[in-house]
Amino acid sequence: MTKKAPVVVVLGDNSVPVARQIINVLPGARLYGLANRTEYVDVTFTNFGETLRDLFAGGTPIIGICAAGILIRTLAPMLSDKRQEPPVLAVAEDGSAVVPLLGGLNGVNDLARCIAEALGVKPAITTTGDVRFGIVLENPPTGYCLANPEQAKSFMSDLLAGATVRINGTAPWLSNSGLPIDPNGDLTIHITERAITPLPNCLVYHPATVAIAILGTAECEDEAVVVKQILADAELATASVAGVFGMITASAHPEIHALAKAFGVPVRLFTATDIEGLLSENYTPAQAAALKAAGASGQLIYSPSPHLALAISPQPIDPSTIGQPRGRLAIIGTGPGGSQWMSPEVKEILLSATDLVGYKTYLDLVGNLGNGKRRHESDNREEEARAMMALDLAAEGRSVAVVSSGDPGIYAMAAAIFEVLDRYDQPEWSSIDIQVAPGISAMQAAAAAIGAPLGHDFCAISLSDILKPWSIIEQRITAAAQGDFVIAFYNPVSKERIWQLAQARDILLRWRSPHTPVVLARNLGRPGQTVKVITLDQLVPEAADMRTVILVGSTQTKTIQRGDGGVWVYTPRRYTENLPIERNCQI
Repeated sequence: MTKKAPVVVVLGDNSVPVARQIINVLPGARLYGLANRTEYVDVTFTNFGETLRDLFAGGTPIIGICAAGILIRTLAPMLSDKRQEPPVLAVAEDGSAVVPLLGGLNGVNDLARCIAEALGVKPAITTTGDVRFGIVLENPPTGYCLANPEQAKSFMSDLLAGATVRINGTAPWLSNSGLPIDPNGDLTIHITERAITPLPNCLVYHPATVAIAILGTAECEDEAVVVKQILADAELATASVAGVFGMITASAHPEIHALAKAFGVPVRLFTATDIEGLLSENYTPAQAAALKAAGASGQLIYSPSPHLALAISPQPIDPSTIGQPRGRLAIIGTGPGGSQWMSPEVKEILLSATDLVGYKTYLDLVGNLGNGKRRHESDNREEEARAMMALDLAAEGRSVAVVSSGDPGIYAMAAAIFEVLDRYDQPEWSSIDIQVAPGISAMQAAAAAIGAPLGHDFCAISLSDILKPWSIIEQRITAAAQGDFVIAFYNPVSKERIWQLAQARDILLRWRSPHTPVVLARNLGRPGQTVKVITLDQLVPEAADMRTVILVGSTQTKTIQRGDGGVWVYTPRRYTENLPIERNCQI
């Protein structure tokens, strides 16, 4: 089962303090709270049962700060295969009890111990083998895989009945446990990377001691088939593969990641400096990478070509301590306001990120989703420097989220990132996995708040002349007015720029009626939000600032009086009359 970060579920604000204590010791954990009863949580939900069952079906560990019975009754219809069940625990609202319920074969007791230690209590563990021997044979620690889990239950039953066990091989977690170990034991535990057939009364654990190095220049269509055959010829278990290793310069090659996916292991990358000592000993880069991963006592076991090599270590390999992962750079849009505007995709990216890069105001908008992340704040005008910083951080193997408000591709950081990539030739940036995650734009939020002014053809124009000359902006406003587009004006007014909005209005008045509806939307989704409707001739610089988006209607845009005294604004999709645009004066 893929190990996922756990979710802590609360039904009220009284449970949040204990939830935060738990989250502090569980990297990547998220806080789910019942809507209208909780604040300052990572994710809100309205249907408790559906939410828990979806999490459970997806293999997500669940920590419910609620009565154990609620969790049991909710998940009962989902229980079928205990080998696939994620950990499920109940924690008392005051933190006085930690009760593991499900997932005994997937680490629930270890998770319970971790939580109980953080809360200063003793976990209510009832698993007989765990209580007596301090171990769950079906759930070995990271770095080991049980080859024959179907025999574990009867094996433990025999131990509980008084049988003894001998250990063949080295595994400190077994030798340091409370198991009744005897060199002449009735049962056997075998620790080996060899692909052997388990005998009766014998458990076989494969340690993750094999490193695969590939340079990303595949010589066949399916590298995984080749490597599996190599392992079979060497009588090595595929479960003993610890990771796929390569050079950071080749990290974008798909065969590296396809190979890692085939074995269910991570990809770790080296720089030329990391392996220069081994290269000086005349090893090929692939051999050097495999040996570097296997450690000082590692040995090459196969190297059929310059691009592929396998090495073996005398002890399990922990990939997280070797080299670096492929850097990730996500350019995200949080929407115009708080967390309610963020997409689930953006929230997942924020939770998994190691570093957040952006303007301080925008970083503050992510709220609790930014907890535990390294923040890299910069002035809003320093877009190029911010983009270069983000790319450099990602090139180091970090998971970076560049935070924009609204949509990152609309007057925001996505274009700045790609512009820097295009302008500067930095080979290390080519290894980065880059994605753009969209957000609700300010003009969409403004339109939704007042009706449907963007219901027909529209365009967006920034009135800032910092990055483009005013003459270009003038041309675009004129063209949009002539084309009868609804116009969304971004960056309408700042402390240094107060005249552009008045000029834009005057241009539009040559083509539009003075009574054209204009929507002024400020602080959307934030405290102090205002959305009001004026007419074009009332549009003055004092009516807006940099937190305002302005929607100017077309000749077809209409208003509807509401019963509460307000208005709806919409632009019909159907043109019922083909009327020419009235010109008020010559340009």
